[in-house]
Amino acid sequence: MSVYNERLAEEARKAPDSPGVYIFKDKRERVLYIGKAKNLRNRLKSYFQPSAKLDPRRQSMIKKAESLSFIVTHTELEALALEANLIKQNRPRYNILLRDDKNYPYLRLSKKEPWPTVEVVRRIKKDGALYFGPFIPGSAVWDTLAFIRRHFQIRPCRYNLERVKRPCVQYQMKRCPAPCAGKISRKEYMEHVKEVERFLKGEKQALIRSLEERMYRLSEELRFEEAAKIRDRLNAIKRAFDSQKVVSPELGNTDIIGLYQHGKHSMINILIVRKGLMIGKKDFFLKNTGGLDPSEILSDVIKFYYSKEMVYPAKIILSSPPEDKEILQNWIKQRAGHAVWIRKPRRAIERQLLDMAEDNAAVQMKNYAEPSYQEALKELKERLSLSRVPESIGAFDVSTTFGTQSTGAFVWWEGGEFVKSRYRHLRIKSVEGIDDYSMMQETIKRVTGSLDNLPDLVVIDGGRGHLEVALRAFDEVLDKDTEIDIIAVAKDPDRAVLKKGAEVLLDDGGHASLLLIKIRDEVHRFAISFHRKLRDRAFMKSPLEGIKGIGKKRRLNLLKHFGSVEAIRRASVEEIASVKGMNRKVAELLKRQLNSDD
Repeated sequence: MSVYNERLAEEARKAPDSPGVYIFKDKRERVLYIGKAKNLRNRLKSYFQPSAKLDPRRQSMIKKAESLSFIVTHTELEALALEANLIKQNRPRYNILLRDDKNYPYLRLSKKEPWPTVEVVRRIKKDGALYFGPFIPGSAVWDTLAFIRRHFQIRPCRYNLERVKRPCVQYQMKRCPAPCAGKISRKEYMEHVKEVERFLKGEKQALIRSLEERMYRLSEELRFEEAAKIRDRLNAIKRAFDSQKVVSPELGNTDIIGLYQHGKHSMINILIVRKGLMIGKKDFFLKNTGGLDPSEILSDVIKFYYSKEMVYPAKIILSSPPEDKEILQNWIKQRAGHAVWIRKPRRAIERQLLDMAEDNAAVQMKNYAEPSYQEALKELKERLSLSRVPESIGAFDVSTTFGTQSTGAFVWWEGGEFVKSRYRHLRIKSVEGIDDYSMMQETIKRVTGSLDNLPDLVVIDGGRGHLEVALRAFDEVLDKDTEIDIIAVAKDPDRAVLKKGAEVLLDDGGHASLLLIKIRDEVHRFAISFHRKLRDRAFMKSPLEGIKGIGKKRRLNLLKHFGSVEAIRRASVEEIASVKGMNRKVAELLKRQLNSDD
């Protein structure tokens, strides 16, 4: 009956006719695809109908599938929520995934605290605080925070203000009203907090009117110096508002999602409008989505993009609302705490912005579709006799200093860029002393076990010996029929070392050669940076750490009393025991330990 797998087709026919989530896995139990369905039986049977015209992406998935399981839910909404969580956790190879591992920065203002302040955060919590953002690019959040600290009288610190303290240099610079020293009442301080809130909300008129009223009041009271400060702040705030790119105030909080499909791939461009201001955009390149309906692609994009905590929009504007629009709206509403509407543009400004998003997506697709790296990949296949054109490349390296603080590293390159979310680094555990080969073997085994799928091409930083060790390591961890190309890239001269003994010089300056060298150098940089971090941490570790009975408090008291570890070494047991919090027994133990380290 089935053109693919009769056993799986039989399992599909036995599925219940209820809502739920289904999961396809390969023979190594790796998740290939996760989907939801209003009716599991009908949805799963569609994968195995002889007349079914599956898109190439799903055809490839079914050919590799060895097992099928499903989870029944009470409602389609529950199935959607479960599907989104499982996709986020497993990142299946055949689901549409956005390479977006970053949590965007936000500004957090908690008015519930006695003395609120503004801080940068990357995770939103349901704690009653106000969150503003996202800020894209991330540098914008620091510019905004710096502006607030220069022009609004709100404390920049997070210190506990229960005790009265001496005011710090920020007070002397007139950038903090020093609530820590009782220089301002809480009522007056909360007026400053309200000004910050209005500024971040974009309430231009209300903020300016409030500041002008205060300026005039101070002038009437003959407090001209304070009135002048308000005047300067007003001018700075007006300039800041005027510099913001106002799209349309009535748009409020809106995301506009533009889609452009070309050949096998798609490009997504999301324009982010908050308080009527264009605050940023995000681009996502989607591989192997040819043949998929636009509404299906947009449905998956919505599920993935809005599965993280964020300040959600009130509207999502797109050209092809998904069939499961109602379910998606209810799912986002549960996450956002307010209604979120998914619809086509209805007004001229919405249509203009959607056109802009689609035009941006088309431009970005051209950049992806015609870069030199694709020609470089084709050239790599020919020059290195690879089994296929490598769409993804992973690289391994190790780093050590005389066999100490040894580390292993792995980087991932795909689609013309390094994918930081797939980087790995680790401490070498099983190797003592200087043994690069054994370190490489351990790194490959441990990293490979942590990856949900392998790159098409693996690059080993090293020569013939490193390559042979890598080949043995992969033989131990991979199935015999797993297709993967493995080479080494050596230095002096730069050359690719192949399995069958051949070597290819990389001194021609071509795109293929430069790409391999770039990837090798990146994994080398990543390995060394982690190794240096561990080495510096070990170097900076205090000799007092790890001594029984010497905790953080005693350690600080000792250093405060004597000034240095060397002075503690020279001190007598009696002198050490006299320090606050110490006793003779601990002092004797400390003295013995320090002397044994000499």
